Formats: sequence, C-alpha cells, structure tokens
Amino acid sequence: MSKTDLTIPPEPREFGPINLLGLWTLYKKEVRRFMKVITQTVLAPVATTLLFMTVFALAFGERRAGLGGVGFAEFLAPGLMLMGVLNNAFANSSSSLLVSKVQGNTVDFLMPPLSALELAIAFIGGAMTRGLVVALASLAVLVFFVDMRPDHVWAVLYFGLGAAAMLSMIGVIGGLWAEKFDHLAVVTNFFIMPLTFLSGTFYSVSVLPETFRIISLFNPFFYMIDGFRYGFIGHADGSILVGVIVVAVINLGLAAACYILLRAGWRLKS
Repeated sequence: MSKTDLTIPPEPREFGPINLLGLWTLYKKEVRRFMKVITQTVLAPVATTLLFMTVFALAFGERRAGLGGVGFAEFLAPGLMLMGVLNNAFANSSSSLLVSKVQGNTVDFLMPPLSALELAIAFIGGAMTRGLVVALASLAVLVFFVDMRPDHVWAVLYFGLGAAAMLSMIGVIGGLWAEKFDHLAVVTNFFIMPLTFLSGTFYSVSVLPETFRIISLFNPFFYMIDGFRYGFIGHADGSILVGVIVVAVINLGLAAACYILLRAGWRLKS
C-alpha cells in the first residue's frame, strides 16, 4: 500500500431507513444493564411478589372469595404479576436516562447515527424486556402455589405487553424530565404507586361503594390489571372492550410524546 493510499479517508457508512445495528446495540446495552444486577432487578421484585401473596393469602384467603367465584389466591396472583411489570418497566427506562444525564454520558447515544424513533424503540424495548422477565420469573414461582393456566391467552399478551409498553414510555418521559433521583421518587410515590394500589390489584372493585367504584373506572391501571386478570381467570370487573381501547389510546399518545421529546432533545441537549 502506498503512502498516498493511507491518506484516503474511508467511505462513509450508509444506513437504510432504520439503523438496525445501532438500535440493536442500544437495546442490548439496556438489557445487559439490568441483567448485570439481576439480584436487584429481577429476583428482588419476585421476592416482593411472594411476600404480598403470602401476607394477603394468609390474612384473607379463607375469608374472601375472588371475582367469579375463584379463590382469593388465584384472583390475587395475576394482579401481583402485572404490578411487577408496571414497577420494573418504569424503573428501567427512567433510571437509564437519568443516570446517563447525571453521569454526563448522554453523548453515548446522542452522537451515533440514531434517530429519535430508534432511541425510543431501544429504551422502551429494554424496559419492556425487564418488566416481562420479572413477570415470567414471578409466574415460574407462583405456579407452585396457584393455578396459573390462562383462560384467554390473547388478553394475557395484549394487556401484559400493553402495560409494559405504557410504563416504559412513562419512564422515558419521567427520565427526560427528572434532573435528580428525588424527581423520579415523586413520580413513583405520588403517581405509579397510588394508581397501582387503587387499581383493584388486591380487591375486586365490585365490593366498593358506588362512588369509589366509579372513580376506579377513571384509573387506566385498573383496565390493565383487570384485563390481565381476565386472561387468567376468565372474569372481569369492567368492560374488556373499554380496557382494550383505553390501553391502545394511551399508548399511542405516549408513543407520540416520547418521539417528540427525544427528537427535540428535551433536557438532553441543553
């Protein structure tokens, strides 16, 4: 090779409409990030699910029936599974973005040729993966205590994936908005946790007074947990069709918001 050849710059790499290699690389980075601390990110939520199951089953198992005549443990288990999905999907995407901002390494994903859509897919996909891994791990343990055979597989998949996507996108927006971990704690303690605990996870809303039952119908988390539980036990507190529509509409709105904010580089580039 001549000296002249060494001075010729390499040809620029060309990408198609979607940078699949970059998207896959960022997605793997997000997955490996939580898998490296699997004791904290997966096993700890499973242990929490078992603690809830033990406490509530022992306290109310013989005195309270579940929806549609099923046992209280069978009623409770799907809600606990989805609660793990919600909490962990939000935690993954929100903490990933906030940690990058705090450590000053947002350049790692802003400088590569990744579009706002590709960034959104990678962060949301990584968070959804964590939520679903927690759900599968919880299922693997809960089957030893209750019958977890689904009656409607489509409902389990639709509401499980829809819930994981919704909280992943809320996590992206929360991670972009937050400037310190106290801000994320505000979202978790005053938004995620109240909506989760008041969604019918631990009780059937049919036993509530009429006023509180109507209020529950305005909680989007109620439709996700009710639909997911319907997939397992075949009974629902609310309208499954309304739940399908609510989850779809909210997720479309959140997807648009994530794309717009990432495209603008809100609180990332300034």
